[in-house]
Amino acid sequence: MSIRHGLLALLEHGPRYGARLRSELESRTGATWSLNVGQVYTTLNRLERDGLVVQDGEDSSGHALYRITEEGRSELDSWFRSPVDRSNPPRDELAIKLAMAVNAPGVDVRDVIQLQRHHTLRAMQDYTRLKAGTPEPPPDRPEEMAWVLVLEQLIFQTEAEVRWLDHCEARLVRMAAAAGTRQAEAGTRQDPADDGTPRGRSRRASRSR
Repeated sequence: MSIRHGLLALLEHGPRYGARLRSELESRTGATWSLNVGQVYTTLNRLERDGLVVQDGEDSSGHALYRITEEGRSELDSWFRSPVDRSNPPRDELAIKLAMAVNAPGVDVRDVIQLQRHHTLRAMQDYTRLKAGTPEPPPDRPEEMAWVLVLEQLIFQTEAEVRWLDHCEARLVRMAAAAGTRQAEAGTRQDPADDGTPRGRSRRASRSR
């Protein structure tokens, strides 16, 4: 998640202090991604360094307020108008795990797939139940629609992961079947009378005469 641009989007609605920004960001995304106040203030300091936000006094409780600048608005607008780059995807732990499990001695990669499928299906069911219990957001509450969109993305993502795991297992089954076929063919080509010993070779020679 781009914390940097998420904070800029919230500051577009007016000055805010760090803890409020954290609370609003979690509310918009249903606390899907953990975020602490330290991360928020670290990001705010970088945004201030880059001229995208400035401190704008304090609220009645003494909290330092931050305000977006024109440069910050330009940066935010550019973010909204640019697609998320997929040419350099982030590392995916599950994909790395399966890639390593294929050749790992003593590891049954199908067991790894089954374990992950069980976990992912349970997560998908939890998301689906949560979605079923979430009323349709009214038109005047766009912040509630934001959470629904994130929740639906999680459902689609877990559905896609289950399909991918099914695909991986099917490929492994086909690979094992092909390996078994090759071994059987190799055994058929070898003369059973010839067991590799001198006596076996003599039996094969006698049969050929």
